Amino acid sequence: MQLPLQITFRNLERSEAVAAKVEERASKLEQYCDSIIGCRVAIEAAHKHHRRGNRYQVRVDVTVPDRELIASREPDEHHAYTDVYVAIRDAFDSIRRQLEDYTRTRRGHVKVHEIPGHGRITEINTDEGYGRIESPDGRLIYFHRNSIVDADFDRLQIGADVRFDEEMGERGPQAGTVYLIGKHHIVS
Repeated sequence: MQLPLQITFRNLERSEAVAAKVEERASKLEQYCDSIIGCRVAIEAAHKHHRRGNRYQVRVDVTVPDRELIASREPDEHHAYTDVYVAIRDAFDSIRRQLEDYTRTRRGHVKVHEIPGHGRITEINTDEGYGRIESPDGRLIYFHRNSIVDADFDRLQIGADVRFDEEMGERGPQAGTVYLIGKHHIVS
């Protein structure tokens, strides 16, 4: 970290044990991102309850080159943080996940979901059980009658819109699966 760690206690006295736990967790953050500029942690005792004890709120702000990441663990009606160490753990786990995502994005290791191919049926040979799909870029993709999912090959019509998963076959591109797109067919 380029700037020293800042720890703030609100509505409670500074505890060296709690501060040591925060310092330990903050030092581990650099394992997940080596470009951390600074880290600020605020620990607050929200309310003092006679029966339920103190409820703690922990906020971790981490500054990285092009943004600020924030993780906050606040007591709520379902999960009251009555143990400050649990609130610290959860807040740092959350900021760690954000740092991992940030690092993956900066490195370009973000998972890209391919958009399935789509096109129109341009040829159907019912006797031999195959057809061809024309993609928007003008390529012809072969498909077999067994590639059709949730539809009857014998009822296909030229011009029908389809979505398909393309793969390379022995003689060029072919559709492994073909789904009809239309009024009576759900796009899967």
